Amino acid sequence: MTARVGWGFDAHRFAHTGAVLLCAVVADDERGVEATSDGDVPAHAVADALLGAAALGDLGAVFPSDDSAWRGADSMRLLAEVNARVAAAGFRPASIDLTVIAQSVRVAPHREAIRTALADCLGIGREAVSVKATTTDGMGFLGADEGLAAVAVAVLEG
Repeated sequence: MTARVGWGFDAHRFAHTGAVLLCAVVADDERGVEATSDGDVPAHAVADALLGAAALGDLGAVFPSDDSAWRGADSMRLLAEVNARVAAAGFRPASIDLTVIAQSVRVAPHREAIRTALADCLGIGREAVSVKATTTDGMGFLGADEGLAAVAVAVLEG
């Protein structure tokens, strides 16, 4: 059995409308994020980590932001498509480690729902999904509460 590791990152600026989604879980319904899709930053980071681990490119290559087909797209549906591509390449997720980086968006009240959403989407057990959060202690655009970011590590088996 072969193990592969991939790392993913995404960041978006907050918008004045919409909702902040954390793997389809609404964490803030008073503002959204500027994005081509629904702007689910953690889902994008996980998708990029999976693509990287399987050496299948990156999210922008698979779902180009200049393609109107992806305008408003459900990021968890995109993540499921990425997972299908990973499976077609002969791999399956063994574990996911996700960190959300935001000044004011609270992850703790949604942590278990996020874990469940990721596990269900990827077809793995919740025990294989870690969800953490941190801030930048006021530094940079994240610390100024202008947006949020996420990093993810995916381990694939194949």
